[in-house]
Amino acid sequence: MSSTIAERSAFIDNARGLLKTMRPYQWHKNIFVYAGLVFDGKLLNPELFLATTLVVLSFCMASSSVYLLNDLVDLEKDRLHPRKRNRPLPSGQLNPRLAMIASFVLAVCSLLITTWLDPWVGLVIAIYLLQNIAYSFYLKNVVILDVMIIAFGFLLRIIAGVMIVHVAHFSPWLYVCAAMLMLFLGFGKRRQEMLLLEEGAAGHRASLENYNLALLDQILVIVVTITLVAYTFYTFEAETALASGGRLLLTAPLVLYGMLRYLYLIHVKKMGGAPEELVLKDRHLLITCVLWAILVVSLIYFV
Repeated sequence: MSSTIAERSAFIDNARGLLKTMRPYQWHKNIFVYAGLVFDGKLLNPELFLATTLVVLSFCMASSSVYLLNDLVDLEKDRLHPRKRNRPLPSGQLNPRLAMIASFVLAVCSLLITTWLDPWVGLVIAIYLLQNIAYSFYLKNVVILDVMIIAFGFLLRIIAGVMIVHVAHFSPWLYVCAAMLMLFLGFGKRRQEMLLLEEGAAGHRASLENYNLALLDQILVIVVTITLVAYTFYTFEAETALASGGRLLLTAPLVLYGMLRYLYLIHVKKMGGAPEELVLKDRHLLITCVLWAILVVSLIYFV
């Protein structure tokens, strides 16, 4: 009887640990897949919306597969991190073998679904998985490239969404904006990791040994500038912006405020370690993002 109870308890712990390591709270990052649907004026098309949603779900599975793999590779290093050592794998809650099997199954399922929808989208998912495998084993230790490869993952999400709806009015400037935004968040996260871990930063992530705060601050300034210029150019493209007369320029102040607010949080409030959590925790950032989304949809579809 006692052994049965122990086995059941171990099963529940592993199930909870697996779900936590899959990071469902980070699945909202995959809304980037909807960019093609929204900015090409096809949001109200039920068939394309369903197809895009299936691609989003596939990226949720693929990203969870990557999270499991990354935690397996970083198992020993995460035990040195003040926050990550409490994750299921480094804490011993989740069996590494189970995590490995789940990672493989999720990757295969995401590939099968997207290949069934569109072979080219399946290829994008395959590239996403391969680049994350390369990141987990090597690229995350290469200074600057470690953040760029993360930004590339978000570009792949957008490309998959663009392919599934066969866009006609999607601006190349949006690729630039998305890439720069993710670089901005990525380098902001590296800055916070350096502040949090201090002398032990390099022990947690090898690339941090080659960063310093002065370099990261300069990179952030450059990236913010490029993002704002690229977004402004996009809003003036009548052919691709789908809102004539440069009306989308009305959304530019929200983009500017959001990025300046984020800089305030990482420089003054010493926040920014987890950008996706920060956006949800900071009321100003959350309201800004919601207002931007409402305004963009209104200007493209209803004005």
